[in-house]
Amino acid sequence: MEEKIIILDFGSQTTQLIGRRIRELNVYCEIVPYNKFPHGDESVKGVILSGSPFSVYDREAFKVDLSGIRGKLPILGICYGAQFIAYTNGGKVEPAGSREYGRARLGRFEHDNPLLKGVREHSQVWMSHGDTITAVPDNFRVIASTDEVAVAAYQVEDEQVWGVQFHPEVYHSVDGTLMLKNFVVDICGCRQTWSSASFVDSTVAELKEQIGNDRVILGLSGGVDSSVAAVLLNRAIGRNLTCIFVDHGLLRKNEFHDVLHDYECLGLNVIGVDASEKFFKDLEGVSDPEQKRKIIGRDFVEVFNAEARKITDARWLAQGTIYPDRIESLNITGKVIKSHHNVGGLPKEMNLRLCEPLKWLFKDEVRRVGRELGIPEHLIGRHPFPGPGLAVRILGDITREKVRILQDADDIFIRGLRDWKVKDADGKEVSLYDQVWQAGVILLPVRSVGVMGDERTYERAVALRAVTSTDAMTADWAHLPYDFLAQVSNDIINKVKGVNRVAYDISSKPPSTIEWE
Repeated sequence: MEEKIIILDFGSQTTQLIGRRIRELNVYCEIVPYNKFPHGDESVKGVILSGSPFSVYDREAFKVDLSGIRGKLPILGICYGAQFIAYTNGGKVEPAGSREYGRARLGRFEHDNPLLKGVREHSQVWMSHGDTITAVPDNFRVIASTDEVAVAAYQVEDEQVWGVQFHPEVYHSVDGTLMLKNFVVDICGCRQTWSSASFVDSTVAELKEQIGNDRVILGLSGGVDSSVAAVLLNRAIGRNLTCIFVDHGLLRKNEFHDVLHDYECLGLNVIGVDASEKFFKDLEGVSDPEQKRKIIGRDFVEVFNAEARKITDARWLAQGTIYPDRIESLNITGKVIKSHHNVGGLPKEMNLRLCEPLKWLFKDEVRRVGRELGIPEHLIGRHPFPGPGLAVRILGDITREKVRILQDADDIFIRGLRDWKVKDADGKEVSLYDQVWQAGVILLPVRSVGVMGDERTYERAVALRAVTSTDAMTADWAHLPYDFLAQVSNDIINKVKGVNRVAYDISSKPPSTIEWE
């Protein structure tokens, strides 16, 4: 049984980041809603309480009874988690004089405390809270302070319960990973045996036992997640896996044929379906981005189902679902930013069971597993691509001509990123593509005046988009070299018929999103 850390999610935007940091320590962890602790699970070695957008004294704030955990397992509260433990035990939490956000330094701390062992003097930490602990209960001992925050960290006397008002999981907390290691490894006693190799071995064995000789259907998208899921299943059950790759006509240039070739080289049993006529017909005249997504999602399910019905002896539906897709959202605002595109459910009469071999992995872990499986780097390192494809990179209605223009421009941009070499921090030569999290071209719903060959033109404008990120929760625009941008702009305008202007998007997320729709 794999030992694990449980993270109780109180709605923080960085909860998944806590999980990723712990996984990076080769320790398995699971994120669950604050009120769904898995009591009775003997593999749990410790518990972390996340931050939250609420104040602990708010009427609607998330609250949980820790009496069944406290005294049995080590506990670490982060930000709201720390304030919640202090507040519910008789301490005081009040609005800070001013919002405490950004860098701070631990000016005074207990160097020999198990949580802070090895932390450097004046270590930088990251604060992000509007409240602060102004008084701790009598049996709580302050173990760290900053110039502005008297109770930066505490421990409950004679208990394995700690709280920190900063965020050790974020990059800007310089010794944050060390603190998490102190808690997870030294205090909780986790053995650091979670790795991509161990995941492959255990998952292949589980899939063989789970599926046996049954036939499995998997919907491929050409992306990293479904590709890794397919190869993992192929290793377990071989030709009993049938993959279906649907071309909705909105893929990258030549992607349908290129990806099919890659899959064949990997030994996968793949059926390619060109359904572009159906998608273009159903999208005709549709400009609303949410409507586009819904139409594409509906049509994808219909096409996939039609092919799946032909495999009459199938017993399982496999999907490349990963952990961030499955983590139960607390849905604090109830607002939809954009709907997500997935295979969806098959008709009930098909009676297929669901298989999700990557359901416990974060995106970076999926890539490591893919490398462990020997999948070529050009597949593993591919940028994320929206399920609805270029439909959400064409602002306005969809036509074949617009798709042709966007495919050609996007191909020039992506090829340019792959070909342009720069030095990384270690002096190693790498491509710009590998330094960017996601990139693509947006076709704008405007035309602009230009001059080409001494003649006036009135043609389309495109925007280049490239961002850097670690998890897509936040992203900054990529600071690409001016010479590179100049070359790409020149190539697009000269080689893509119908474009006479190129812009570069320098918006970050938030407030913008990575995609435009």
